[in-house]
Amino acid sequence: MNDTAQENTGEPGAVPAEPVATPEAATGTGHLLGAADIRRIAADAGVSPTKKFGQNFVIDPGTVRRIVREAHVDADTHVLEVGPGLGSLTLAILETGATMTAVEIDPPLAERLPDTIAEFMPEASGRLTVVNRDALTVGPEVLPQFADTSKPFTLVANLPYNVATPIILTLLERFGNLDSFLVMVQKEVADRLSAEPGNKIYGTPSVKLAWYGEAGRAGVIGRNVFWPAPNVDSALVSFRRGPERGSEQLREATFRLIDAAFGQRRKTLHAALKKTVPAGAFEAAGIDPTRRGETLTIDEFVALANAVIALESSADAGTQTQTETEAQA
Repeated sequence: MNDTAQENTGEPGAVPAEPVATPEAATGTGHLLGAADIRRIAADAGVSPTKKFGQNFVIDPGTVRRIVREAHVDADTHVLEVGPGLGSLTLAILETGATMTAVEIDPPLAERLPDTIAEFMPEASGRLTVVNRDALTVGPEVLPQFADTSKPFTLVANLPYNVATPIILTLLERFGNLDSFLVMVQKEVADRLSAEPGNKIYGTPSVKLAWYGEAGRAGVIGRNVFWPAPNVDSALVSFRRGPERGSEQLREATFRLIDAAFGQRRKTLHAALKKTVPAGAFEAAGIDPTRRGETLTIDEFVALANAVIALESSADAGTQTQTETEAQA
């Protein structure tokens, strides 16, 4: 997110008063960060939320414990957090006994985070690794702790709202063992990620995420738990990875069709994909070309991509055979 807020007193940049304690806030055992803690840590580190990185810090222990609970994190879970900020959610994750890696793009925040853990939960310091990188640039070579594909891990994060969807799709593509996630995003983004075919907000993010598995809404988060308080609503999205759908070639072909179909979503598939889909592919896939992309499921996009690949392979084979025949003649 990238909005700013003021306390009811009107003092610019002030941290809102501590939210009223919730039942969730009383269920944990550690000291999690409240508004006063956030105010002090930010001041000590010379940190203020920036629009550049879409930063809004959670100041309510009950909210971060709720996120961790919805994500089913326990001592055996290996967690990746993107955008830990001042450590509100980080502490709630570590409180469970989990081992985790936090990827933070902002150098001052990345440098400060281990000190915050050492102060509030010193016994957990050995279970946290902090990486100062842009999440869009990380892969197994940068995060070797997640490189073993036989060991699943989960993403739990309050994602920067301006890049939430690219981060999710990039991590799912690069880490086949990213088995699940529970993320907080802008409500409109959550709606799109979990939308079904035929819904007016069903689009490219909805279908591409469906390639990897099944997503769903997991609740709404109030604005008063953030500093600065945003001007948009927030929501939780849960995800569970499904069976592999096919090769990298098939994924790339499917995603090209999705991009083309939703790039001209008002047009029929025949019109939107006329430069992409060869004659006969719609019939081979069993799809009516007068439909629009917003009505297709991920399985139908995959079927169409398979048909395109098969027809192109057949055409290439025919061209090669003809060339070889001409050469022999």
